[in-house]
Amino acid sequence: MRVYELARELGVESKDVLSLAEDLGIDVKTASSGIDDESTELIRLAFAPDEEAAAVEETEPAVEETPSEPETADTPETEAPVADDDEEPETLEAEPEDEIEEEPDTDDVEIASIIEGATVAEFAEAIEQSPGEVIKALLDKGVPAGAQQTMPADLIDDIAESFGYIVEVTEPEAPPAVEEQPEFDDAEEDLTPRPPVVTVMGHVDHGKTTLLDTIRKANVVEDEEGGITQHIGAYQVEVNDRKVTFVDTPGHEAFTALRARGANITDIVVLVVAADDGVMPQTIEAISHAKAAGVKMIVAVNKMDLPGADPLRVRTELTNHGVVVEDLGGDVPSVELSAINDTGIDDLLEVIDLIAQLEDFRANAKPRATGVVVEAQLEVGRGPVASVIIQRGTLKQGDAFVAGPISGRVRALMNDQGDRIEQASPSDPVQIMGWDDVPAAGDFFEVQKNDREARKIADERQEEMRQEAHAAPSARDRLQGLLDQLRSEDATLNVIVKADAQGSLEALRESIAKIEREGGKIQIVHTAVGGISENDVTLAEVTDAVIVGFNVRPEPKARRAAEEAGVEVRTYGVIYELLDEIEQLLVGQLAPDREEVVLGTAEVRAIFKVPRAGTIAGCYVLEGMVQRGAKARLLRDGVVVHDGVVSSLKRFKDDVREVQSGFECGMGFEDYNDIKEGDNIEVYTVREVART
Repeated sequence: MRVYELARELGVESKDVLSLAEDLGIDVKTASSGIDDESTELIRLAFAPDEEAAAVEETEPAVEETPSEPETADTPETEAPVADDDEEPETLEAEPEDEIEEEPDTDDVEIASIIEGATVAEFAEAIEQSPGEVIKALLDKGVPAGAQQTMPADLIDDIAESFGYIVEVTEPEAPPAVEEQPEFDDAEEDLTPRPPVVTVMGHVDHGKTTLLDTIRKANVVEDEEGGITQHIGAYQVEVNDRKVTFVDTPGHEAFTALRARGANITDIVVLVVAADDGVMPQTIEAISHAKAAGVKMIVAVNKMDLPGADPLRVRTELTNHGVVVEDLGGDVPSVELSAINDTGIDDLLEVIDLIAQLEDFRANAKPRATGVVVEAQLEVGRGPVASVIIQRGTLKQGDAFVAGPISGRVRALMNDQGDRIEQASPSDPVQIMGWDDVPAAGDFFEVQKNDREARKIADERQEEMRQEAHAAPSARDRLQGLLDQLRSEDATLNVIVKADAQGSLEALRESIAKIEREGGKIQIVHTAVGGISENDVTLAEVTDAVIVGFNVRPEPKARRAAEEAGVEVRTYGVIYELLDEIEQLLVGQLAPDREEVVLGTAEVRAIFKVPRAGTIAGCYVLEGMVQRGAKARLLRDGVVVHDGVVSSLKRFKDDVREVQSGFECGMGFEDYNDIKEGDNIEVYTVREVART
């Protein structure tokens, strides 16, 4: 037991215990010093007579007049009837205690508490010191640290004691999700029809934006032309006197980014494919994202006005990716159109309206409003402004609200035409003014009882986000969670596969599909040719998938995103190793015995031919560092073209062992000369780790 804990138990100050311990010959120095059980019991007994003396003083006040004789303080050795000689020493011990309690409390040690992983600034705040004082104390210990760096755990006790504090370090509680989109169980009689919410996706330059613009212009009255379509991220059109809401965020990246934050606002996806171009890589990605969301899909075959248009080829290619249109016996509607010539647009809107009627989208408009933030920005003269799609309830001017860690009050409501309105119903896109700060796209929006309640929730979420940053799961933790899940019955391992060539990708897809075990299966979420991108990481995060790459590498941004999200990315150069490890993953037995650590990346900006040395790459180190003798990959458009060793490394004319980021250098590969400007070099090392 420590001194301060014993003092707390006895209801006295720590310095009282220290003083008595010194009198009793017990070796303790500070309030954090430990005491053995025998000494603890002795101190407890020493403090017990003080309480008896206090009781005696209350019942027999005459005793206080008895002159005190210091030499009698040690006389009581055996229990005997109460007598003056016995009471005097007890009175003597009580009086010094009263005097000590009247002394100022400046020398006492105080108790503070911090969360494990706290920064230097947070530690300083806990012990009521400035960050500068703590940084100075750390420097005295030989540890340089900034205010926002993590406080060294082994120095917390020493530095806290030097400032007169005992610090208790607590583990951060696993924070709940910052927000979750709740499931509402509304009564059938409260549900009323609402417009469907539609998102348009497809490959670059297949006409998504043109299609959206054409739909928007076709639904604008003539006298409003010129000043209408204020871009707020979403808008509504009318079809057969029924409204349809379009989310104006073309591209599956934004679509999945919203889903990654739990914002499932889309009811129908329109997949735009150019009739003269067919299915392209981003078309395949869009299909994967739409399937993962589990929403209805409509194929819009665009650019039918061009001479090379071949809609049958488009429909046939789509079947290779699991999208079978109605014309070929499937269940996915398809429409042929030309967005630039405004032909077939009405047919598309009719199909959307038909699906909406068949699906019978409904919502409860009676309770306080909830929805999802689609876009947000800081505007000059207006402050933070956000576009929100209402999903349930009715939003009114003056309502207090919260979205993520941001609160506010509705000062103004505007529809997609920029007109001021008093209220908004389910599926209505509105622009809201009155935010305390700019929210994030995908944040769940909900109206609260009052401003105080909204601010309280926002503050709690900010604290949760701070704790979540300390407790973010690593890729290994996330993988372990997947393995635990796979050990259960009927488990599914989701996999995203990237490869360097279409032939390799087809072989991998067929081989992976054959891997199976009783009670488990592998689900290929997405396959594509090319390097591992940030969008692949986002999809993996949403679908709890593992990304595997064959002869490809993750882009620097994708690697950082994977580390932050805890997404497992595994790359291979030999196909059987890839298949073996996926099979091990499925049976829940994988634990790597070789771990790869990326040291740094560099960009090739010039090529030099040197006699007897071969080709030297003039490089700029983008991040980390490069080392002579380290392993290195040469990447061209995200594909590995060579995997070897850095044989030479120079700064100007000098041979160097390593070069840090932000500097230029000359780099040569061992027995390899096919280097081109624009290539990237990834320098790495492989370390052995024990299997678990």
